[in-house]
Amino acid sequence: MAQQAVLLQEEEGVATITLNRPEARNALTPQMGGALADALRQVQDGGSARCLVITGVGEAFCAGADIRDFQQVMEEGGQEAVSDHLLSLATRLHEEVILRIRRLPMPVIASVNGVAAGAGFSLALSADLRIASEDALMVMGYSGIGLTADGGSPYLLPRLIGHGRAMDLYLNNRVVDARHALEIGLVNQLVASDQLVDTVATAARRLARGATLAFGEVKALMDQAHDQGEPAQLEAEARKLADMGLTADFREGITAFLEKRPPHFQGR
Repeated sequence: MAQQAVLLQEEEGVATITLNRPEARNALTPQMGGALADALRQVQDGGSARCLVITGVGEAFCAGADIRDFQQVMEEGGQEAVSDHLLSLATRLHEEVILRIRRLPMPVIASVNGVAAGAGFSLALSADLRIASEDALMVMGYSGIGLTADGGSPYLLPRLIGHGRAMDLYLNNRVVDARHALEIGLVNQLVASDQLVDTVATAARRLARGATLAFGEVKALMDQAHDQGEPAQLEAEARKLADMGLTADFREGITAFLEKRPPHFQGR
């Protein structure tokens, strides 16, 4: 039986998507990208998950696109063929993976267990939080093979660490070790390698028990804030606040606060 390239499991309100090609450092093939998109669709449509974790098996988070595919396409069809292949890969990655992650109405954690390069780097950036092991490495990788960046990294990275640092990582193809990634804000938390799974699981369960309806709406508010002026943003925040005032979670939140007990949010 063929090994599944992408694994999906759910427990205690936490869905976990695991990239499972350790022999290739979890590099993405077109088939694997499709499986990743399918897993995300299941999380989106399933309705029971309240937090998503994305990680990889073995020593890598995701080494990006599988370069051997590029070479094979070029050998069989020339550079026009590989150009079409790149367009197809990037379009599918953007529409079915990156945008779906960004639009999921729940927190998404990238558990960066090793190398995150190229599209794998972008995949980690698309998460809301990044928790990394001490031996994680992050690199854009694109300039090393003469490509521009994709996967949303030109949009997300400058907003995360600033334009100058983002350009430095691209132009110099700089490899960022885990400690430096924490220092510049590329990751949110750094833990020992043998503690990563437990640390991420604890964080994910805590988020899944939280006010996930509000989490999803603030995620959307923060994303749209990049693209509209302050007056429109403030108006959107006021409207959303009023909407949230009608939810069961808000009612539970203020009741629990007044009763001096932990809230029991239901995501509705």
